[in-house]
Amino acid sequence: AKSPSPRPSTSVRYFIMKSNNLENIDISQQKGIWSTTLSNERKLNRAFWESSMVYLVFSVQGSGRFQGFARMASEIGCEKSQDWGSAGFGGVFKVKWIRKESIPFQFAHHLLNPWNDNKKVQ
Repeated sequence: AKSPSPRPSTSVRYFIMKSNNLENIDISQQKGIWSTTLSNERKLNRAFWESSMVYLVFSVQGSGRFQGFARMASEIGCEKSQDWGSAGFGGVFKVKWIRKESIPFQFAHHLLNPWNDNKKVQ
């Protein structure tokens, strides 16, 4: 494993992580790991190395809620996890869960994403 490189102290990144099911969220909360699609890996690893902190906000597709948020605690490696099966997921990485709570999207409707045409965050 690589040792962390010096990161800027002011840069914080946030990502919404959509899961196809609640079981994956439960596995993540129990084991402190996550796996995402190969297309997301480059963005997340880059953010991890270039930012002081990367927060992941989790939501199950179609739930209308956030299921909590975590801090990305390691880069994404090559090792895959059998926990999620092999449905297009890449390597596993560590996450540190900060809040495990179901929160309706309407509680965050005042938040707008300037990188997504100022659409509501959900």
